[in-house]
Amino acid sequence: MHNFDHITIYPEVSIHSVGNQMDTTSFMLSGTPLSLSPELTEALKIFFLSQFKKEEYFRFSISKEEADNQVYQSVFNIFHDISTLHQESQRIATFLHESSVHPQIKKGEFYVVYFRKCLIDHQETDAIGLFKSESKDTFLKVQQIGDSFEIEPERGVNINKLDKGCLIFNTAEEEGYKMAIVDNTNRNTEAKYWTNDFLHIAPYEDNYFQTQQIMELCKSFVEKTIQPTEATGKVEQAMLLNKSLEALKKKDININRFAEEVFEQPERIEHFKQFKKDYQKKNNITLQDDFEAAPQAFKRKGMGTMTTIRLDKNFDINIHGGEQLIERGYDEEKGMYYYRLFFIEER
Repeated sequence: MHNFDHITIYPEVSIHSVGNQMDTTSFMLSGTPLSLSPELTEALKIFFLSQFKKEEYFRFSISKEEADNQVYQSVFNIFHDISTLHQESQRIATFLHESSVHPQIKKGEFYVVYFRKCLIDHQETDAIGLFKSESKDTFLKVQQIGDSFEIEPERGVNINKLDKGCLIFNTAEEEGYKMAIVDNTNRNTEAKYWTNDFLHIAPYEDNYFQTQQIMELCKSFVEKTIQPTEATGKVEQAMLLNKSLEALKKKDININRFAEEVFEQPERIEHFKQFKKDYQKKNNITLQDDFEAAPQAFKRKGMGTMTTIRLDKNFDINIHGGEQLIERGYDEEKGMYYYRLFFIEER
């Protein structure tokens, strides 16, 4: 969990121009950093920080050889000697340019910013921000000239629309630092250059990650092992996913107790445990047997869709329990399936 209420910006910001390697005119390194006025500082806080709303975190993917990740090495140098900020920003910008091989990657301004007084997991620390603005909006500049007005269109960066950002907190250094990511531009293959080719990130395996992965594990297990039947359709699948969500709402999770509570049948419990081992191996992750559930992960995954039965384009049935009060059948005359629901009152 992060908080920026008292955050401050180091009075100098490094800005460079970076596009893709096919456009030789798009790359330019600034010789000196930009000094900030108080008014500009407040505007940049909005621009740089307002989009970091998710509580999903990542880290640099590093090996024992720190040089394997060039951005990590530069960030490490800045945290240990802030006087290297502009020099290292040039190295980071150069690496971003080298990583931008797809011709559809847009030219934009690349910012390297140093922050102080960030709160992360209730502890105050410094942070380094890497940001890129690729999109330009049209603004109207209104000026009063005597007793009349003039309006001129101008192109510029909208401070409420950050395209790409990375906020790296000075914590968990040996693990690759803890960081938050923003990537609001295109979702095509070329968009992955920011996270994959440039930053080389991996999930930060905290409680949020554990909760998210257990939900994905349960969804995959239920979909692949619990087959819909003529009698129940997808009701049993939705019911089990609903039970898994309810079990995860408890603060302290033990995976063995969780499996017993959700799946009940001994054979199904053992099948789930083996499925979990295979899931970890396939995804190259480690799921802890004991962790604290993170409620924020429920919202992030849109968990309502996991317990919803969608019928053609007309109806959705949301299962929150009471599976014994729903029946499925087939109408021979109409040639269609149906669900019959029993209830006491409408709301």
